[in-house]
Amino acid sequence: MMEKKLKKISKKVNFFLNSYLSKSNSSELIAPMKYGLFPGGKKIRSKIIYDVGKIFKVKHKDLLIIAASVEAIHAYSLIHDDLPCMDDDSLRRGKLSTHIKFGESTAILAGNSLLTTAFEILSDRNFKLDEKNKSRLINLLSRCSGQIGIAGGQYLDLSYERKKVSLQKILNMELKKTGKLFEFCCVAPLIIKNNNKDLNTFSKLGKDIGLLFQIVDDLIDFKGKTKFAGKKTNKDAKKGKATIISLLGYENAVKYANKLKQNIFNKLKPYSSNANELIKTINFIMYRKK
Repeated sequence: MMEKKLKKISKKVNFFLNSYLSKSNSSELIAPMKYGLFPGGKKIRSKIIYDVGKIFKVKHKDLLIIAASVEAIHAYSLIHDDLPCMDDDSLRRGKLSTHIKFGESTAILAGNSLLTTAFEILSDRNFKLDEKNKSRLINLLSRCSGQIGIAGGQYLDLSYERKKVSLQKILNMELKKTGKLFEFCCVAPLIIKNNNKDLNTFSKLGKDIGLLFQIVDDLIDFKGKTKFAGKKTNKDAKKGKATIISLLGYENAVKYANKLKQNIFNKLKPYSSNANELIKTINFIMYRKK
């Protein structure tokens, strides 16, 4: 059932992004950009945007624009993450990484272009939103993507390799690398509705969901199979990555993830049945195999 819902959202988001990029077909970078984007992953970030949007009754067309911008950012981060100077991965989403297919320089430029495409989508005049709130969205996504977000988290991830790192430092790194974009996914629908009352709760929720996602990702890397994961597994241990598993061990990392999941559910209790779809997505994140 969840797979069917994810595929439905994926189809909508991919159609939007493909149509948007097709306007710029004169650029030679469109091919590697689309390669990095499509068919894409599970679209869990987009699903969360729709789930939160459902709680606060946000229009689907507005949620689609937010989801498309997030998937462009996510694809950029993965293209750069796979580069030889970063994590040096040759396989992504069951196919060759973008830099293997098109070359390193082209992959860097394609990633850069996807990053800017996200902000182009948000600032497009066809996105009918109050300019003040549109500016808030752009500002927040910028911060979630840059030095205090994805880029800063990737820097820490690389700098912590083969070092003894405290739990707090690992959590901070994973919050930046993964949690900040999930925070945006949870907060953006509220910004669209100009809802400041629930903003702090969903900001914390997004960070927790992102952290849970990253821990499960690390668990999959530790025990998963490349064939099912769609990317090489057991690479964190080989590279001496600082993860909750490397610090606490596999079983304790599972316990930590379960405790985190319960904390998320506790935060959602005031929203009762309106949050049911989001709860299902969080359970899917927790128990996924890839």
